[in-house]
Amino acid sequence: MSKVFIVGVTGGVGSRLAPKLLKSGHSVSGLYRDKKKESSLKELGIKPFLGDLMDMSVDDFIEITKDHDVIVFSAGAAGSGLDRTTAIDYETPVKLLKAAKANGISRFYLISAFMDSIRDKPRNDNFEHYMKMKRQADNAVVASKLDWVILRPGTLVSEEGSGLVNLERAISYGNVARGNVASVLAALINEPSIKKEIFELVDGDKPINEAIKAIKR
Repeated sequence: MSKVFIVGVTGGVGSRLAPKLLKSGHSVSGLYRDKKKESSLKELGIKPFLGDLMDMSVDDFIEITKDHDVIVFSAGAAGSGLDRTTAIDYETPVKLLKAAKANGISRFYLISAFMDSIRDKPRNDNFEHYMKMKRQADNAVVASKLDWVILRPGTLVSEEGSGLVNLERAISYGNVARGNVASVLAALINEPSIKKEIFELVDGDKPINEAIKAIKR
């Protein structure tokens, strides 16, 4: 089993992902910002590392991710301003890629955003900037020589999910439960042969184990 480091371990996806990985036998560490959450993370069996993505350097990430096998980025600025979006959604993944290379960590999983060209909604400057940062982060991951996987979920809803999804390399846009995103990501981590792939994900009608089998080349 692997030693997994989650950036975003207290978020909507990360908090659901960590218990699934622990149940599969992985060890899990994670970055948290709110000191009040340290005890609850420890109670779950997660090794907590305190830090704020707005302040952390590449060296900081090198220090906290050493001795791990897998890095997962599931954080996001959540519309909190252009500067935070740049720092969190683009610059942090780039720093993590550098840390992974420095520590010899080959496996990297990025929660990104669904391709925006099929979203039938008006777009403001904040949204355009968000998508630009997501695309740049995706490009940096793809350009790396790591064994990466990029997962692009549709609109996230705060539900556990039914365990039924549509997971493909290109699909129609839709909603997806955060629980389903976490379950799919856990399943992908349990299949290290799936690498250097970009997948889109929405709620659907296929059990996750079948969806994973279908995408294996």
